[in-house]
Amino acid sequence: MQDKMKIGIIGCGSISGAYFGGATNTDVLEIKSCADIRMEAAKSAAERYGCQAVTVDEMLADPEIELVVNLTIPRAHVEVGMNVLEAGKHVYSEKPLGVSTEEAKKMVDLAKEKELRIGSAPDTFMGAGGQTSRKAVSEGAVGKPIAGTAFMCGHGHESWHPNPAFYYDIGGGPMLDMGPYYVTALVNILGPAKRVAGVTTKAFEERIATSEAVKGLQIPVKVSTHLAGTIEFVNGAVITMIMSFDMWRHGLPCIEIYGTEGSIKVPDPNGFGGAVRVAEERGDWQDVPLAFPNNARMIGVIDMTQAIRSNRPHRASGELAYHVLEIMTAFDKSSESGEHVYMETLIEQPAPMPLGLKEWEVEE
Repeated sequence: MQDKMKIGIIGCGSISGAYFGGATNTDVLEIKSCADIRMEAAKSAAERYGCQAVTVDEMLADPEIELVVNLTIPRAHVEVGMNVLEAGKHVYSEKPLGVSTEEAKKMVDLAKEKELRIGSAPDTFMGAGGQTSRKAVSEGAVGKPIAGTAFMCGHGHESWHPNPAFYYDIGGGPMLDMGPYYVTALVNILGPAKRVAGVTTKAFEERIATSEAVKGLQIPVKVSTHLAGTIEFVNGAVITMIMSFDMWRHGLPCIEIYGTEGSIKVPDPNGFGGAVRVAEERGDWQDVPLAFPNNARMIGVIDMTQAIRSNRPHRASGELAYHVLEIMTAFDKSSESGEHVYMETLIEQPAPMPLGLKEWEVEE
């Protein structure tokens, strides 16, 4: 048995609990230390989860740390990620990989130069819902995929979130906040995208917070809050997508894919499980038994550590995350230019999960 890979976590905010918790379910890695711009947050996490609270510089200088999980805010993902790579360590980032393809490419290029790996959330596509949906489509449950829909619609965060301003700043908005789950799920099932056509807008130049913590706060809206368009995939499927913080109520599904011989309902890609349903031509919806364990957040890091040890590609890769970022940012670019935006990257689908795995396993 190989030694556990020692890893560090930078960023001890609310999402970090899922990563710390997930790490307790595996013996392939050990969280040695954690860091945060607020040392009190790092100390609190370290005490709760049994690791060391250190500064970022101390973590990056630690020769035992092989991989760092970057849970900082989106605008810091690339800067922190590049510092990790410069220190000679692999990096796994929360989503999105960056706030633009231009800045994210710098990190991708540096990783290649350093012969290091980048991983990135979301890893939800590795759960039972995403993997069962992919298996069903790849086995011909709907015939050839022709079209589909992907919708994430609501009215934003200012009425309930304790810190809603982030969601309307650069790096936020419905596409970069929630889009990674939906677009990654589609690439996992359908393969890479070819081009995007989009129209984007925003309903308000400013939002007023009504959540108790910041009631009355005036929030400038710096990003598109309603993005609509189509993604044409290399395999020919055309997906209609809406990502919106401008809709009070709707009845739209999360993801559906329509093929020559039937249709499939893909569960909410923001989760790991959910019901997969298939309707054959002229038939009613039928539940498809989930063929994989649910797992939870951190499974992408576990897969990445084992892939490094096994010298195989990891699934939640930097290449996948960059392609997803290219798709997402193409909506605004297309809206501004009035033209299709063609993808510059062409990637392979991440490898499917093997059948017969137990929870938190990624290899046979």
